[in-house]
Amino acid sequence: MQQRPGIEPPPGCPAHGNVPLYGPRFGSDPDGHYAYLRSLGPSAPVDIAPGVEVELVTSYDAALYILQNPASFVRDSRRWNALNEGRVPEDSPALPMLAYRPNALFSDGAAHARLRQAVTDSLASVNELQLVRQTQASADYLISRFSSERMGQAELMAEYAQPLPLLVFSDLFGCPPEIGDRVIAGITGIFSGGNGADQLLAEALNELIALKRRNPAEDLTTRLMQHSAQLTDEEVLHQLVTLLSGGTAPLSAVIGTASALMLGEEWQSGLPVEDAVTQVLWNYAPIANYAAHYPTHDVELGGRVVKANDPVLISFAAANTDPRLAEHREQLSAKAHLAFGAGPHACPAKDPAFVIAVTAVETLLNRLPDVEVRMPFKDLSWIPAPWSRSLVALPVRFTPRIVVPTAAQKAESPAAPSGNHVTATPRPPMGGAPKPKAGLFSRFLAWTRGE
Repeated sequence: MQQRPGIEPPPGCPAHGNVPLYGPRFGSDPDGHYAYLRSLGPSAPVDIAPGVEVELVTSYDAALYILQNPASFVRDSRRWNALNEGRVPEDSPALPMLAYRPNALFSDGAAHARLRQAVTDSLASVNELQLVRQTQASADYLISRFSSERMGQAELMAEYAQPLPLLVFSDLFGCPPEIGDRVIAGITGIFSGGNGADQLLAEALNELIALKRRNPAEDLTTRLMQHSAQLTDEEVLHQLVTLLSGGTAPLSAVIGTASALMLGEEWQSGLPVEDAVTQVLWNYAPIANYAAHYPTHDVELGGRVVKANDPVLISFAAANTDPRLAEHREQLSAKAHLAFGAGPHACPAKDPAFVIAVTAVETLLNRLPDVEVRMPFKDLSWIPAPWSRSLVALPVRFTPRIVVPTAAQKAESPAAPSGNHVTATPRPPMGGAPKPKAGLFSRFLAWTRGE
């Protein structure tokens, strides 16, 4: 297909001319890259990382077709031709995102249905009012840290949007303080590429699962373990990791971007936070390019033939902003976006995620009513990775104030004696080493108790 007038092609990968979907050039103008790729058809080959070629779907209709057609497009990445043939670099940053893991995300058919049912049923039992309170408590704690210690300035991505979902999920999992600290340190290390983070997270979650075997409670971990699907401990661990990795980073992106939108000069005053979060899900999909599918046979996409077992990725960011939707977007449901996916692999946590995001932004605006962004929305920078659409930083200013835990937060503290949480057996220090410094979750729990 010929290139459309006025759309300049981004520079191609030197190896074979594919458009690279990574690096500063992509990060500074992802929409320009998507516009060019659309000019090539509903899908086009791109490099998702150096030396890693995938077919990227940018059309809303084509994306929906693939997501809703599990018979022809499966998720098990052990089918991946290039990986099996040794053509993917061993140190590729694409491997942690695309390599097979024994969880619902990479499974199909009956195996997928079993794992997913355990996750969806467990999430369905989460009380929405309690989730709002947990989010508010986490938000209040983080605001208390930067609002009283600084001269009215903060960086909201690092100090608010990123840690908030980690606190909420640690609470939902029923983590005792010390295990929660290591869960947060482990998943944070995985996102930042830290050495040993995988092992740290696995050890912490294994201890949590063993603890819940001895002392079941009213938490997400226990519900997964007691589900009729009878998951093994290893399966429980992998579903918890999936919830952490698939829930926390995208939520951070939504919270940051929605906050930036509402604090920007172009936002119409009086519109609810729900509108800002919905706009982010449509126009700044937090999971930008993901959901690798593997055709079970050679398939044709807009005149291009994609070979069986070659990866086909969905560009949720490009599909949601497909110009072909413009004519009837107002008639579509507000939830017709693909930010949470669609079909059998649609995000099972989309409703709790929406509640957490809205509550986090509302709490920020309520606690700091004069908060404002220190630069225009258009000048904010985005991380240059293909997988997510997230701000690098969100600098704000406000009038400093003291935020203290409410009586309700103290009464509902996860570490309160009347709660369902139990304390893990302390690990003795090695060789007389000093006790490790309290981590984020421990400090949060101590704050809710007013210590």
